[in-house]
Formats: sequence, C-alpha cells, structure tokens
Amino acid sequence: MDTVKGIGTQTAALFAKVGVRTIDNLLAYLPRSYQDYSQLLPITKLRPGIVSFEAVITQSAGRYVRRGMHITEAIATDPTGSVRIVWFNQPYRAAALKSGESYYVCGEYKLSRQRMSVLNPSIEKVSDFPAHTARIVPIYKESKGIKSHQVRRTIQRVIDVVKDVPENLPDWLVKNHALMPRHEALLQMHFPDSSKRLLQAKRRIGFEEVFELTLASLLNKYELLQDEALVIPFDERIAKEFVKHLPFTLTDAQRKTIWQIYLDMQKSTAMSRLAEGDVGSGKTVVAAMAAAMAMNNGFDVALMAPTEILAKQHAETLHELLRPLGLEGSLLLLVGGMTSAQKKIAKERAAHHEPSLLVGTHALIEHDVNLHKLGLVIFDEQHRFGVEQRKALMKKAGHAPHVLSLTATPIPRSLALTLFGEMDISIIDTKPAGRLPISTQLISPNSRASLYKKVEAELRAGRQAFVVCPLVEDSRVIKARSVESVYKDVQQKFLPNWRIGLLHGRMKPVEKDKIMSKFAAHKLDVLVSTTVIEVGVNVQNASVMVIESADRFGLAQIHQLRGRVGRSVDQGYCYLVMTDSAAPSKRMRAIASSQNGFELAELDLELRGPGAIYGTLQHGVLDLKVAKLTDVKLIAEARTAAQEFINKKENLLQYTQLHERVQALRAITNLN
Repeated sequence: MDTVKGIGTQTAALFAKVGVRTIDNLLAYLPRSYQDYSQLLPITKLRPGIVSFEAVITQSAGRYVRRGMHITEAIATDPTGSVRIVWFNQPYRAAALKSGESYYVCGEYKLSRQRMSVLNPSIEKVSDFPAHTARIVPIYKESKGIKSHQVRRTIQRVIDVVKDVPENLPDWLVKNHALMPRHEALLQMHFPDSSKRLLQAKRRIGFEEVFELTLASLLNKYELLQDEALVIPFDERIAKEFVKHLPFTLTDAQRKTIWQIYLDMQKSTAMSRLAEGDVGSGKTVVAAMAAAMAMNNGFDVALMAPTEILAKQHAETLHELLRPLGLEGSLLLLVGGMTSAQKKIAKERAAHHEPSLLVGTHALIEHDVNLHKLGLVIFDEQHRFGVEQRKALMKKAGHAPHVLSLTATPIPRSLALTLFGEMDISIIDTKPAGRLPISTQLISPNSRASLYKKVEAELRAGRQAFVVCPLVEDSRVIKARSVESVYKDVQQKFLPNWRIGLLHGRMKPVEKDKIMSKFAAHKLDVLVSTTVIEVGVNVQNASVMVIESADRFGLAQIHQLRGRVGRSVDQGYCYLVMTDSAAPSKRMRAIASSQNGFELAELDLELRGPGAIYGTLQHGVLDLKVAKLTDVKLIAEARTAAQEFINKKENLLQYTQLHERVQALRAITNLN
C-alpha cells in the first residue's frame, strides 16, 4: 500500500489493520452503504437538508473567532442565485478555494446565525473526477485513523488498475447468467455511474460470493460420496421391536426421518445427514433408532454432545430406549469430569466390547479412545464443535463412517442451500401429541413484581422455573441484566421463600453438574442462569421460562430457550422481560405471536444476520459483503451455476482467485 501515491508508511500500517495490504485488497474493500449526491439542484431550489449543487466560488475568507475557533466563509454562485458556505475549524479551506473556479458542493443546508447556509460541505473541482460529490458516493467502514473520505480518495488514485482485474468466472457462466464483467462490477461498486449500474454490480459481486460458497459445499459433498463406508443393512425386525416398546407413538416426521437415515446407512457411500427440529420434537429417539440398527449389525456408534450435562442426559435416555432390545449394556459414557479410573474402564470396554455405543463430549477424541468398528457418528448440535474436532472423531473409524447431525436450531432455507449444501436435511416439524403451545408474553421491566407473582403461583403448584440472563456480571458497555444481579433480586426481593440456584459458564464443570442435578431432582425451585441451559437441559417439571433483557437475544435462541419448558402435558409459560420500557420491536412482537421456529429464524436472518442464529457464523464463512442470505432467488441461481461448473468438469485451478477462495471455504464449511 505504501507504493500508492499519498500513502505513507504510517497510513499503510493503519490500512493493514483492516486487512488492506495490497491494491487488490483495497479494491476488495467494498463500501458498506451509499449516499446519492448525483441530483444537482439550482441554488434557488435548495431546501433544508442534504443538498448537492454546482457553483462558482466568487469570494472566500477565513478568520478566528472566540476561543480559538476558526471559520471559513465563501459565497457560491450559479445562474439562479448565491448561497453562503461555512466551514468550522478547517483553516486550510480559504487558501485552497480558487475564486472563479466551478465546484461541486455537497453538504447540509440549514439555518445558522439567522442565515441559511451550507455547513461543512464536501467540495471538489468540476474539472476533477469527483469522489465525494455530484455522484452516488460510497461510504466505507471506518476504523481508527482511516476515514471514509480517505478510502475514497485512495481508491480514486488507483482506479485505473481496475481495468486489469482478471475475470474469475468462466465466460459461459458470466454470459448465461447475465453477469456484469468483474472489473466493471468493481468499478461500479466503488464509483457507480447510476443506481441501475450499482444494482447490476451488486448482483454480480453477490452472485460471486454465493457461487464460491455453494461450489465449496458441493465439492465437499462429492468428495464425501467418493469415500466408501461400511454398509449397515436394514433389519425390519429391530425397527419394529424398538417402536413396539416406546411409551408413545412416533410422529409422521420422526418416521420419515428415520426411514431416510436407514436408506442412507444401507449405501456404501457415507451418510451426511442433518436432522433438525425444535426442542422436544423427538430427535433423540430418531438417533436411538439409528444407533440400535448399527449396533444390531455389529458396529460401534459414537454420540458426541457439546456439554457434560447433555452427554449424561443422552446416556440416561438412550439407556432406557435401548433396554427393551437388550443393548443397554453396550452403552458407555465418557466425559471430562470423570475420574481417571472411570475413564480407563470406559476406554477399555469400548476397545474390547462389541458392539458399543460411546456417549461423551470432547473426551471422545482423546488419542487412546479406540473404536475399531465405528459405523455411525452422531453429533448433537454439531455447529458447536470445530471442524477439526468433528474430523478427529470421524478419523477414529479408519474409514468414512455414516454421520448424523442433530440440531434444535431451525435453519432458514437459504442457509440450508449454502452453508449446509453438502448435507442431506431431514426436518422433524411436529411435536409429540399432547404438547400445548407455550404461552409467550412481553413484559416491561417496570412489571417485574407482578411477573414474579405469576412465577410464584406456578411454584406453589409444584412446578419449577428458569430465569435466563445474557451476561454473567454487570457491564458498563452493554445495557443488560447480569445473572449475578438478577440472582440477588430473585433470592432477596421477589422469591425469598424459595430455593434459588445460580448457574453460569464461568463455574467449574463439577459445580455446574451439581447445580443442574439439584434442579433436575427438584431440590431447587428456580434456576437463575446464563444460556448454558439453552441446549439439552431436560427438566419436565419446569413450566416457566423468564428471559431477562430478552431483546439482547436472537429469535432462534429465544425459541430454543422457550423450548426448555412445557415439555410435559402441563402448560408452559415464557416471559420476555425487555431491557427498557420502550415499545417492543418487530422482532419481539414476532416471537410472542409465533411458535414456528423456521419463521423466526428467517426473520432473524433478515433483520440481524446469520450471527443471530449461529453466533459463531457471523465471521469467516458467512462474512458476505454484498449478498444477502435472504435472497433465495440469487442463492438458487448461484447454486445452479455451481452445479453447472462441476458438470462441465471445469478446471478450478484455471481461475486463480476463485480456486484460493473456494479452497479456503472448503476448509471451514460443514464437514470437509
């Protein structure tokens, strides 16, 4: 960057901090928004607000006033009239302005000292290529030492380089999908000629972003299909025996999902299936049926959960589900909180017991865990594991195992087509019979006293309650309730006569397990917690969920938390306490009126981006600068193009930039 005119070593270092080290990086530093100054008005037509016009400077002068403030005043004239221009504390302006020269002027026209004036405007000679005025002006993300106008000026100095930017998509693809050439799109992104051309440029760059993502995902999928897996035959007797002993009837969605899994496992290519469904929709039963079929055929199964609490809960549930088939003795638990002796016994049994179902956390990927005939790997809430952790468990098979991933986070269709494109998806969208919709209400922070009277009524009826907060401790930066302050209020002020527990992520695993076990055993009436209870805590006696500073959470996250209650035939209640007493937002009104997790996830994606659905996805793979993940039409078109690229057997290495980007994306998408 320090080779660019006007960029010294110090400024180059500031640019480097935002990832701009080369001219290519600079051209890829796309605007975050635009201001349209392209409509030039005659001076007599100026009205209060942001204005843009062309005029000749007829006079200018600068002077210091009280307290060292400097004022530069100028008179701008066009054939219709004149207007006063004022700059504050910009003493260089007077010397820079040339009387009789034509300028473009853009700024705010407002009343100042009893006169209408244009204050602190951008101004450029008409004879120059304008960067800040008389056009649709790009607005760039700013950082310490780097301002938007500085980025514009720097890009203006290197704009001639754009014509040499190579095309990174095949000519047939650009033509077939009516895309603007890449060099032209970059030029129009930085200095658009018109709104129409800007839209065409955005479509091109957005298409390219989604094309890269879906191509990476599809290449991963086809690579998975090359891996030979161990065939797990379908045994109708085992399936019927399992279902016969269930204390409930499977839903149609569960039946469809398990049949899709059974069909996948019969193939010699590795299954890669994601089963998604709301909390309480019955994903664990589906996983148990898949595990039973694998174990019946002599294969090991590994189930990896993100927390010890959830791993233990899965072990207990699976033990009961497998007992009628006589497979419960093959179930082993392996979590970090176990003693060395307990771990050693579990590992030895896993190595010598045929077949075994090993349920655990990250402890499953320890080097001395031996699963010699691993046929099926099940990941619960798989997005909570890093790619390397997932790959490490799969490698223990020595071949490609069948992979089933479970998630209670509803995935919008657009995310399913891009990030999860290499996986087949099953949706469990019906809840077991007898479950009532959870009553959800928005609560003003001024109404806490009456709220906790409602909570106490449920406690008197023998029920239990969760109170969830976004922060562990109070913050000067974030306006939200902390779990520590809420715990004190609940314990001392609102529910002093009840047993209150505290749970958060900074506690040691042993402490967390102890508190959670006490709550599950009803030795605590209320659990005040952070979102560590979001996944996997199953307390059927809990009927109330209070979420403090609820507007700080994503809708998908609230929906998951809400699913922690109402897990029996009793009515569940969810109370969303706002951060302040202002009118609730569209998002909050939506969660109160809808029980549909997929609708809420789509709304979150539209309003807040992918980070609101999967917090870890707001950086890296989904850092799309132009494309919107709500644009299903663009995503479908880009996916079609990616499939065409593969079908035509295009050589990816021929397109250097595309190859680099796709390889990077392949490494961080789902299950490479």
